[in-house]
Parts: sequence; structure tokens; C-alpha cells
Amino acid sequence: MFAGLIFAVEEATDRPGTLVATLPFGGMTLLEYQVRLLVGAGAEKILIAVGKMTPQLLTSVNRATKKHPMVEVVRSAEEAAEKFDHRARVLVIADGLVTTDPVMDRMAAEGGEALLVTDDADSPAAIERLDMRDSWAGIARISVEQLGQIAQMPEDYDFQSALLRIAAQSSAEHVPLSASWLRGGHSVERSAEGLAARNTGLLAVLTERRVDWADRWVFTRIARAVLPELVGRNIGGWVLMVAAGLLSLLSLTAVAMEWEGAGLVGSLVAAATLATGSAMAALRGEEARGRALEWAILVLFGAVVLLCGWVGHARLFSWTPMVCGAFGLGAQVLIERVQVRHRRWWASPSAHLLLLTPFALAGFTEYGIAAIAVYAFVTLAAAVEATREKA
Repeated sequence: MFAGLIFAVEEATDRPGTLVATLPFGGMTLLEYQVRLLVGAGAEKILIAVGKMTPQLLTSVNRATKKHPMVEVVRSAEEAAEKFDHRARVLVIADGLVTTDPVMDRMAAEGGEALLVTDDADSPAAIERLDMRDSWAGIARISVEQLGQIAQMPEDYDFQSALLRIAAQSSAEHVPLSASWLRGGHSVERSAEGLAARNTGLLAVLTERRVDWADRWVFTRIARAVLPELVGRNIGGWVLMVAAGLLSLLSLTAVAMEWEGAGLVGSLVAAATLATGSAMAALRGEEARGRALEWAILVLFGAVVLLCGWVGHARLFSWTPMVCGAFGLGAQVLIERVQVRHRRWWASPSAHLLLLTPFALAGFTEYGIAAIAVYAFVTLAAAVEATREKA
């Protein structure tokens, strides 16, 4: 059994009386974000170690429990040890920790006791020194037996510090904090101002997930610009989905009325909205919805290119635009299914929309559709070769 233990005890340095765990982060509270990370890593039970139950903490716990029923509150190591299965591997999250899924996946891997460490005592991830070289970086993998050892200590012990000491004395493996994890936003924050800064950095990392040139240089930059504002105003993901749906319908209507240029511009705005919604879903741990929104960009591209092909057929009395559009769409579907790392220059649904737009604005939509077919074919050939090399 894999389980999680989150500490929610310390007050924010710039907001007396407010627990760090209840500060806003990623459109939720930091505590809810930490729960999301543990659930994503496969935790079957999550305990939250608290010192005092403030109204904000109660609200945050209730929201987390409503979404993930395996979440419970404990006040001591003894209570935590009783609630965990004695064979469980427990991943401990430090108070105020901000991290990402790759770090959680590494620390949640099979194995014995382990401590995430940094050899830089001045690092924003350094919490408490373990020895002359390493400092704890906020995550520990422990056993339930170690929780039981803490339960035998005097009542005035510091739960988190005592747990760290017992894990260190058990010769736990030291897992070094990599530079990429640090750049990804891994740190320990005790202030609302610090969390707000980390929130912006984490959003930037999440919007970098798609690697093709169109997403990286256009749609990612748009998502990075608007996401902090949307998250700060607690805009729901459904708002972006509805907006993208309406924009898509308007763009398709414009294409059907032979206003291809206006329709393609509208499709770009719709694709940017879907990309932003996908990044927001990733932040909130809604991976299924995030993938669905990414596939929705492919559906939008398919609808636009086929409709443009049909309009071109009606105008030119030729099936060539329709055939080229269908070929480009079919090739792109195959590219999306290739199980190799996509290269920066490869075609993508958003790249096709960007490529087609200037042709449509200039009144040469048919040539744009032909360019899409060629681009998709070249990318598919490269993907097939990459698959052969991997095999």
C-alpha cells in the first residue's frame, strides 16, 4: 500500500494566524495542491497532520475530502500509525512544500526509506540540515514502523522534525534534488508572496509540456500570459471549455459562409483557449480532461480543414482540396499515435491551423490545404523512421 502524510502546522510569515497550507496556490489552496500530487502519484490513503484546526484549514480539508474520500486529519504520530496499514510505504510532504509530478513519481517509486536532499544549504528547497553535506528538501519515504517510534516520544516533540531525524538515523537513501526539479519549481515556501511567485513559475512549466514549434512559440506564450489571471480569479475550467466551443462554432460558421480568413483567425483563438484549458487542467490534476482538450484541438483542426476543402470543392468544382484536406487530417491522426518523442519541427493540429491561416487571409485557401498535406506527409515519414530507429 502506498500512502501520504502532509504536514499543515506552520503559520505564514507574512500572514499571522493563517496556516501556510491554506494559502492560495494554483487556483486552490496549497494543501489541496499537495493532495492532488499524492493522488497523482498513486496514494491510496492520505493523512493531514495538523496542530490547530482553523476555519480556512477546515474548508480546505473538506474540499479535498469531497474530491478524494481517502483524505483524513490526524493530530499525532500515534494516530497516524494507527490509521495506516502496517505494510504501507508513506510519502511525507513537508509543510509549505511546492513540487511537481516528476519529483513525486521518483520519490513514490518502490524501495526502502528515502530522503530527498540538496547539498546547497541556501537552496529554497533546503529545510533542515541532515549532516555536514545534505539538507532535507521536503519529501521523505518512510515506513509505518518509524511513525510508531515517534509515538513513543514525549508529547512536546516536533512531529515533522522528529520524523526526519528517525528517517535519517535509519540510513535512508539520499535522493539528490536535480537542477531540473529545482528549475521546475520545487521549493519550500512560508509566505503568501513567495507562493504567488512559485505559482507563476509552475504555470510556466506546465505550459511547456507541448514541444512543437507552434505551441511553444505561440499558444504556450498565450497560455502563460493569461493563466495567472484566470487562476487568480478562480475561473473554472468549464468556462474555457464553453468559450472554446462557441469560438469553434463561430469559426466553422465563418468558413461555411466562405469567409475562410475570418474563420481561421477564430479557430486560432479557439485553439489558444483549448490549450490554456489543458494547462489549467494539468495544474489541477485533471489529466483526463487535459488530454481531452488536447484532442479537441485535433478535432477542431479536422473540422476546419475538411470544411475548407468542401468550400474549395464547391468553388473550383474539383475534389482536390477535399482530398488534400482528408489526407492531411488522416496523416496527423497517425502522427499523434506514434509512440516516440515528437520533434520540435513536426506537424501538429495547432501548427496546421497557423500554416493555413495566412493562405486563407490571402484568398488562397486551396494552396494552404495542399501545404498542410505536404507538411503532414513529411512529418509522418519522419515519425515512421523514428519508430524504426527506436525498434
